[in-house]
Amino acid sequence: MFRASVVVILVVWIVGCASSPTGRHQLILVSDAQMNQMGAASFDKLKEGNDKLVVGKPLEYVRCISDAILIADQRNPADWEVAVFEDASPNAFALPGKKIGVHTGMISLAETPDQLAAVIGHEIAHVDARHGAERVSLAMTNQVAQQVGAIALEGVEYKPEILGALGLGAQFGVLLPYSRAHETEADYIGLYLMAQSGFDPSEAVALWQNMKKASGGKAPAEFMSTHPSNDRRIRDLEKEQNAVGAIYRAALNRKPAPVCRKP
Repeated sequence: MFRASVVVILVVWIVGCASSPTGRHQLILVSDAQMNQMGAASFDKLKEGNDKLVVGKPLEYVRCISDAILIADQRNPADWEVAVFEDASPNAFALPGKKIGVHTGMISLAETPDQLAAVIGHEIAHVDARHGAERVSLAMTNQVAQQVGAIALEGVEYKPEILGALGLGAQFGVLLPYSRAHETEADYIGLYLMAQSGFDPSEAVALWQNMKKASGGKAPAEFMSTHPSNDRRIRDLEKEQNAVGAIYRAALNRKPAPVCRKP
């Protein structure tokens, strides 16, 4: 039994080998179609019976920023659904299946359109890098002892592994954040996306300075957290400013910066 399990694991790793946009090796065992199904179904579940969906100017604001980033990412904004949720927590997410959600708390915390662009670019980067699929795949390998692939993808069961893999754990009361490697990679990709969109990448640093201030010093030490510390994120983003600044200036030479007015 042990030997058979080892063989199965080796086959899984060989078949599922993939690479992220930064060249990092990944284990991907689920198709984009499956992930799109899970993302769309999870988004529908979030909206189901939700009387706190926000429309009007806040939605127009988020849509303006999201559209600019999606265009820079060579995606069609018309294919994407965007929603704003009345929620004081500073949170946002993007899901496979072309879904973006932003809390009003994040709109308040992000002082400028450029800062909110850093958030939305980061979340879209999670989708671009297939972090959700990677986490679902990891959850599947953890089930090998019972049966590889036993996590019920058909029917989209709302198990903690699936919700956490999609980055929606907090919304459903399941604390399963993205890993530190995923967060760092999304910071990096998102920084370049916002610059290509014509948003000032230096504002990504300002955003995390605001996040650090908002945490009131209560954020756990980096070695105790699955996320990079605020200080680490700020340092990493600062290191990229020279390179990403050139991309930002080139984007402004091609066309004016997006005009998105905070409500």
